[in-house]
Amino acid sequence: MKRLSTENTGLIVVDIQGKLACLVHNSDYLIACCQKLIQGAQTLGLPILWLEQNPEGLGRTVDELLPFLNRQEAIIKFTFDACKEPLFMQAIEATKRPTWLVCGIEAHICVYQTAFHLKKYGYDIHLVRDCISSRKPENIELATNKLAHHGVSITGLEMCLYELVQDCRVPEFKEILKLIR
Repeated sequence: MKRLSTENTGLIVVDIQGKLACLVHNSDYLIACCQKLIQGAQTLGLPILWLEQNPEGLGRTVDELLPFLNRQEAIIKFTFDACKEPLFMQAIEATKRPTWLVCGIEAHICVYQTAFHLKKYGYDIHLVRDCISSRKPENIELATNKLAHHGVSITGLEMCLYELVQDCRVPEFKEILKLIR
């Protein structure tokens, strides 16, 4: 496991879309945490890859996140495992980042399969626990436990942002602090 740093880490946002985003457990909290994570990643200059599962069927990314993701286009996928989408793997490889934070829905389907396969392919994966959800809370725990068993690191919003900042004297610290408080 590598230490998170602004030089080696990126963020993957998985399928926070349409009505499903409102149906997952604790959806308002999930969306608020993901918004903070995305803003933190932008503040720290991390590459952000943004996925949408079958947007014509499920709807587009929720409006609360769009203002923070509009710097690039969503990578559209139809497979639950984003690693089976060539454009996603090309985007991952193009960043030359070995470490990835993962957030999104549903924890036990698309988040699980994508994180599992990225880990299998040799990437250092950190699941941001308060930035994932599923319709049923037990599926969140199932996915978290299974991914941890396979060597995926489990972190939290505040924990990963502070690990990335590393020092309260850096200019980005004040912006991160505003997000967390």
